[in-house]
Amino acid sequence: MLLEILTVAGLATVEIYAAIPAGFVFGLSPWTIFFASLTGGLIGVFVAAFLGDKIRSFFHKNKPTKEAAEKKHPRLLNLWNKYGVIGVGFLGTMAVGAPISIAVGVGLNANIKKLVTWCCIAVLARCIAFTLVGYYGSQLF
Repeated sequence: MLLEILTVAGLATVEIYAAIPAGFVFGLSPWTIFFASLTGGLIGVFVAAFLGDKIRSFFHKNKPTKEAAEKKHPRLLNLWNKYGVIGVGFLGTMAVGAPISIAVGVGLNANIKKLVTWCCIAVLARCIAFTLVGYYGSQLF
């Protein structure tokens, strides 16, 4: 049983969409699935934030000017200006996952503390929602 719990947590560090169904396939209780996926998802957020900052500092030694970035990516800049850290942190995590949202936020020079906070809130919301959907969906069969 410990191996199954660690598998769910390990899958959740990368993608919660795979972790929660795996927990139901293993026959774990919904509470165990929720806490294992939440733990793994939060670990994934913090690992991505730590590594993202290191990678950004390595690649951005010769950072382009703001005007050059605006000319190269005007649509991305408009989205960033419209939704900000909350959009990238919460909505991005809900849509594609925390590691990708952290990478995009770090690339846009977001405040890492706010970004990690919103990603953690989104991981909690995803775990609650998908565990409930999985539990009640399995009760239908």
